[in-house]
Amino acid sequence: MKYIIVVGDGMADLPIPELGNKTPLQVAYKPNLDGIVAKGRSGLIKTVPDECAPGSDTAICAVLGYDPRVYCTGRGALEAPSRGIELGPNDTAYRCNIITEKQGVIADYSAGHITTEEAEKLIEVIKKKFDKPNQIEFYSGLDYRHFLVLRNFTIPQQIKCVPPHDVRGAAVADVLPKAVTPEAEKTTRLLIDLIEGSREILRSHPVNISREAEGKNAGNLIWPWGGGKKPSIPTLKAKYGIESAVISAVDLVKGIGSYAGMEVINVKGATGLYNTNYEGKADAALKALKTKDLVFVHVEAPDEAGHIRDYKLKIKTIEDLDKRLIGRIIKGVNEPYAIAVLPDHPTPIATGTHSRDPVPFVIAAPSIDPDCVTSFDELSSKKGAFGLVENTYLLSLLLSTC
Repeated sequence: MKYIIVVGDGMADLPIPELGNKTPLQVAYKPNLDGIVAKGRSGLIKTVPDECAPGSDTAICAVLGYDPRVYCTGRGALEAPSRGIELGPNDTAYRCNIITEKQGVIADYSAGHITTEEAEKLIEVIKKKFDKPNQIEFYSGLDYRHFLVLRNFTIPQQIKCVPPHDVRGAAVADVLPKAVTPEAEKTTRLLIDLIEGSREILRSHPVNISREAEGKNAGNLIWPWGGGKKPSIPTLKAKYGIESAVISAVDLVKGIGSYAGMEVINVKGATGLYNTNYEGKADAALKALKTKDLVFVHVEAPDEAGHIRDYKLKIKTIEDLDKRLIGRIIKGVNEPYAIAVLPDHPTPIATGTHSRDPVPFVIAAPSIDPDCVTSFDELSSKKGAFGLVENTYLLSLLLSTC
């Protein structure tokens, strides 16, 4: 038996007035996904424990069978392996966005989805200004997503750093890092100095002058958040006795996969946006299934559409996921398999950020008798045979069901 998990990041939502109070999942044309539902069992699953923030780090860990209360040490630390960043026991890794500040306000968490090529040039000047070997180190990543590593700093949990996608429209001065304890004051001041010091360096950079001339948002400020230590995660091989692979454009998912002992498969043209290479991911999954027991395929595009509050784009990403990835995988599998599909968390258009609400999911396999549900969406899934699943992780449920 082969196992497939497909995650459409953030594709769950709330009813939208412009859609007749329906959700993008209810409106989207998704015959392949609905076909899986008709052959399987549905339900709602709680991927974010009450004690945890509703982020993809929390939810992806939970989907893969890892208790996020134990293993989610910080977004930056989970992402670091995907870029070959080695962390020592006393190092702290932060995700570091390149963002847009306008008149003292956070206007865009992604600097207009700045390209990787442009962002690398900006990170390079930041490195030249601020890097201190074995103390402060910046690393480039994918488009707006980058890294800051503080060597021999041991108190990230004592500093409150907010994700920039949660505070769009807020004054920068109001949401700068804050020390929770007196011991964290010095490191907090360092983070603030790096943020404020980046402003002058980036504002006049040719990349940003060019972007503004073209009417695009400038990447004129860095924003560290999600600081954490290197986690100690048991591999999926050790936990479940399976060989596995992960396919994603996103450093977070690839980083968690790396810690979990999964083969990380990079796909040319996988962007993390609506223009990602859906077909390439599907073909990579089919190839991996020839040698792996489990393939985990992650698509970021619906989440990005949710963050920019574009319901039309979100519908398109769901339809592309259905036709160009799920349909291609189903058509190409030539041996018995079990498949699960779900969002990791909702990213409602109304708020533009993640929520902790339970998400719809479906599992289909030759051994499963289907329930009465025929559509994959938030409302229909409530009627599924699984009901509301809590305290059980998706992978554990998939393996135990089949």
